[in-house]
Amino acid sequence: MTELDRLVERSRRIGADPSLVLHGGGNTSTKLVETDHLGRERRVIRIKGSGSDLATCEARHFPGLWLDELLPLRERESLSDEEMLAYLARCLVDPTSPRPSVETLLHAFLPAAHVDHVHADAICALANAPDPEAAVRDALGDDVAVVPYIRPGFELSKRVAALAERRAVVLAHHGLVTWGEEHEESYGLLSDLVSRARDYLKGRGADVAVPWPPPAGSGADRLALARLRGRLSRGRRQVLAIDPAQRDLAARPDLEAVAAERGTPDHMLRIGIRTSLGDVDDFERGYAEYFERNAGREAMLDPAPRVFLLPGVGCVAAGPDAATARQRLEIAAHSHRTVAATRDAFGGSSWLSEREVFAFDYWPLELYKLTLLPEPPELAGSVFAVTGATSGIGKAVARELSARGAHLVLADRDGEGLGDGLPEVRTHTVVGDLTDPATVEAVVGGAVDRFGGLDGAVLNAGIASTGMLDELDAAEWQRSLDVNLTAHFELTQALWPLLREQGIGGSLVYVASKNAFAPGGGFGPYSVAKAGLLQLMRIAAIEGGPIGVRANAVNPDAIFGDSRLFSSEVRAQRAAAHGVAPDELEAFYAKRSLLGREVTAADVAASVAFLLSDRARATTGCVVTVDGGVAAAFPR
Repeated sequence: MTELDRLVERSRRIGADPSLVLHGGGNTSTKLVETDHLGRERRVIRIKGSGSDLATCEARHFPGLWLDELLPLRERESLSDEEMLAYLARCLVDPTSPRPSVETLLHAFLPAAHVDHVHADAICALANAPDPEAAVRDALGDDVAVVPYIRPGFELSKRVAALAERRAVVLAHHGLVTWGEEHEESYGLLSDLVSRARDYLKGRGADVAVPWPPPAGSGADRLALARLRGRLSRGRRQVLAIDPAQRDLAARPDLEAVAAERGTPDHMLRIGIRTSLGDVDDFERGYAEYFERNAGREAMLDPAPRVFLLPGVGCVAAGPDAATARQRLEIAAHSHRTVAATRDAFGGSSWLSEREVFAFDYWPLELYKLTLLPEPPELAGSVFAVTGATSGIGKAVARELSARGAHLVLADRDGEGLGDGLPEVRTHTVVGDLTDPATVEAVVGGAVDRFGGLDGAVLNAGIASTGMLDELDAAEWQRSLDVNLTAHFELTQALWPLLREQGIGGSLVYVASKNAFAPGGGFGPYSVAKAGLLQLMRIAAIEGGPIGVRANAVNPDAIFGDSRLFSSEVRAQRAAAHGVAPDELEAFYAKRSLLGREVTAADVAASVAFLLSDRARATTGCVVTVDGGVAAAFPR
């Protein structure tokens, strides 16, 4: 292994432990010798780039900088953040590398070959004690220095460098810096100090252990969660993640104090400056007042809370997508536990002044990163249920919506392949027959438990049902009505309270059929049920309008591919009805249309995606034909 390989290995070991760093936090470095473009051997520091994550880092995530160009900066009296970043950019071994960490100079100024910086929960619990220096000395010994809180940058780098003769440095309210001439020396010291800090806290009756991942099933009031999601989604759709393992924190008598602080300022970047206790309006007013007290020329950030501590529920985190909400939930778990452990161990805690909080909250270097974020996908933050999602139209719809950023609750009586190939973090599956009320409950309840709510549904599940009226068995007639119509009514009915409580509207798309307008002989049970489905859609549009819920339908025709609608029996029956061979059925349907082309499940999915999106915000009660043009089936 090269030294760079060893740096990556060491970094991943650190990143694999969430009690040390979380989601992009912390940084590591190694000093080595490389050859420059003129063939000269020069000392280089390789340090984690901004935005990369220690748990998944690779060699390319560690930009190199020429040390002989960095070290003269120690003679400077001052250096602004903007000047520092501009200078660092000129020192890169490869100008196309990722932007180096803002703490590059802290690592560079320390003479040791290897440096590690972490936000270990146990260390932060000491660093937030009422007297951080006394707590660190008592827990870790006199040879570990404590630096008073300074926001990362040039001044902090110089202060830490001046303590290079000490064993390690704890940054008050921030974290731990260790170093050594061997990889294992720095990492071993880090592990030892964190372990000693944990033992010390346990000896004082405090524990920073974080139960993770959260147990399945929130047990929370689902309509209350839907109301919360709706309140947070008035501007941009939000997804919720729930951690019932934090119920003990939400029940603490010092809950307000725990909610007002963070384990380390880095947590503020992801979960905000404080935690809400449930009243969103009150939280936003408080944030606006804090901004007015401290603002200069800055524009106010979104004042909405990102995490909540709710009695009887635990912690709730909101985000523009499930991955972000989940990250915030995990960071909140560590931050809340750290603050609680500090208070348990020392009877109180210390934190940044409001001015220091604001300086970090509105740090230009972090605000700049927000300008680099890509535009979110069209359906980001939205949550839709799709029934009959294992094959055919349902499967195509699921893929189309997922590609547009939607979160999905997929239901089908056949679980094989359900959700395959879709992002797990944005997909929840329910296996069951929708004629069973328990399956309907699982779809709606699963949407709230997993994502905090639901923005609509694609009611697609169905079966083909054939037979001449004079020969039809009554049970077959009823079965078609149950599956193709009544089940959709029951799901619609179950969705209604949720959509009403959210208060942000919604969209329902009913997958009917060309047969609703132009039935064929021998296909009565299916055609009648699909005609009823259109009428159900119209009633949903009428009753949903006052609460902002749109309802529309698509009428496909002859969707083959991997559709399970056309079983061999149904294929043979429909082929006989049209006087063609079974293997000629696809061509027959295509040729009889006005456009003379095959209609695919992907064609239907594109129309469904449009109807669910805000592009169709003024469309409700509409039937969209996706049949290649069957004149007899024109809506009228």
